[in-house]
Amino acid sequence: MQTLTSVFEMQTLAEDLRSKGQIIGLVPTMGALHEGHLSLIRLAAERADTVVVSIFVNPTQFGPNEDFARYPRELGSDLDKCLSAGAAVVFAPSADELYPKGYSTYVQEEYISKPLEGVSRPTHFRGVTTIVAKLFNIVRPDFAVFGQKDAQQVAVIKKMVNDLHFTVDIVTAPTLRDPDGLALSSRNRHLTNTQRQEALVLHRALQKAKSMVESGECRSDRLIAEATHLLGEHRRVRIIYTSVVDRCTMEPIRDVIPGKAIMAIAAWVDEVRLIDNIIL
Repeated sequence: MQTLTSVFEMQTLAEDLRSKGQIIGLVPTMGALHEGHLSLIRLAAERADTVVVSIFVNPTQFGPNEDFARYPRELGSDLDKCLSAGAAVVFAPSADELYPKGYSTYVQEEYISKPLEGVSRPTHFRGVTTIVAKLFNIVRPDFAVFGQKDAQQVAVIKKMVNDLHFTVDIVTAPTLRDPDGLALSSRNRHLTNTQRQEALVLHRALQKAKSMVESGECRSDRLIAEATHLLGEHRRVRIIYTSVVDRCTMEPIRDVIPGKAIMAIAAWVDEVRLIDNIIL
């Protein structure tokens, strides 16, 4: 497995791989890899000749009061995990490499990025679309793999790819969960045992909404009310949003069409911000 840190090295290797007819799969990450990330790498390895994993804690997707400084950075163990999961290349540039002095160009999707995460994190998706566009231009993958856990991110990236005519297929992998139902996230490590028990209510609220739809309840206000009630029973949990939206546009919907809607939840568990969603 190769580990590259410069844009020039990565572009040179990508050009060489493409000249040989290799299918390149990209898995963008911010490191602190867990089994959820590894499932994305394994999925990419099933479809690609060469899997490139990017590891970069992207400063432009963090707001001024967010957890950029304490976001875990564990490159040594991440490299071991990438190798075991089937990655052939790790691209791990520095911030100065991707955002040198005088950098001033950004990519911003103006519609799907506005609700949900966009309300409380208004600059977040500008950072996401900018770094993903840069990675697509540097690595030139045939496809890229993202997790369903970040459903709005997937929708925003798909829109960017369509609007800007990137020739990259976007593959969405299912959310991976611990046996207790908590969606795998690098931020879970900040939870104490007590906070983790409180955090499990996010999955329970989503499962409740899903079972209600399966039983014939399609009114989103009823689903939101029930989920909000469950979340409200836990004193450490502070709801940021609970919404039922179209899974492609992120627009709120009044009546669920099964398979075309998700319930999305964001909440603070004390000082830890968590998100989760489920396809209804």
